[in-house]
Amino acid sequence: MVKSKDLKDLIVECIKEKKGENIVVMDLRKVTSITDYFVICSGTVEQHIKAIKDNIIEKLSEMGLNYWHIEGEQANTWVLIDYVDVVVHIFHPLTRDYYKLEKFWADAKQEKIKTDYEQVEVEK
Repeated sequence: MVKSKDLKDLIVECIKEKKGENIVVMDLRKVTSITDYFVICSGTVEQHIKAIKDNIIEKLSEMGLNYWHIEGEQANTWVLIDYVDVVVHIFHPLTRDYYKLEKFWADAKQEKIKTDYEQVEVEK
């Protein structure tokens, strides 16, 4: 059995392999009992979202880790992959901006994952 922290880390690596953007990990353990972590990221277009989703499912399945539930596969603007202790949200940027999950769950500890392929924003 994989611990939720390790599962979360595996998912983040799968997202980075497909260059998912704006990766945020939310630690929900002190906020709710529905799950331990949300892993949130964005894909640039529907095909990118699908590639991220497929990579997560394929790599974890190879390790014997299968998701419990998935939603949004048809539209590919917000795909949710539920691994029970970790829930993955892969958004199109406009959909992510509309729903603002990070603000909705603002009480949770949030960690922005740094990547070597995303541009760093310059503060003005």
